[in-house]
Amino acid sequence: MKLEPYLFFEGRCEEAINFYVSKLGAKVQMVMKYKDSPECPPGGFPAEMKEKVMHGSLSVGEAHLMVSDGHCKSPANFSGFTLSLMTSSVAEAERLFAALGEGGKVGMPLAKTFFSPSFGMVTDKFGVPWMVLAQG
Repeated sequence: MKLEPYLFFEGRCEEAINFYVSKLGAKVQMVMKYKDSPECPPGGFPAEMKEKVMHGSLSVGEAHLMVSDGHCKSPANFSGFTLSLMTSSVAEAERLFAALGEGGKVGMPLAKTFFSPSFGMVTDKFGVPWMVLAQG
C-alpha cells in the first residue's frame, strides 16, 4: 500500500510542475492534458480546459506527488495538511526552504529544534504548506 498526495492547482498546475522541477529537482513522470483524455464527457471539454493538466505525476526524491488543474472553478485551497520535506543536511534544508519560499510566505524560519538541527515552515507561491527539516 502507498499513500501519495494529490494536489489540485485550479488552473496553475503547469506552472507548479515547472516550479517544483526547478526548485526541488522533481522529475516529471507523466502529464496528460484534458485534450489528450481517451474519454470525454458528452460535448467534450470546454475550450478553456483543453490545455489544462488533467493528471500529472512527479517524483520528488523518493516520493511521488500527483497533480492536476482540477476544474479551475475556484482558487486552490490547500488546508488541513502540510507536506514534509526531510533532507540529509542543514545546507540542503536551507537551499530547499529558500527555493520554496520564493514568492511564498515563511510561517516559521529555519532554526535548530530539539528534533532537528534545522526545521522551518513555509507556504509556497501556490499556497501549498511545507515543513522542511534536516535529519538530525
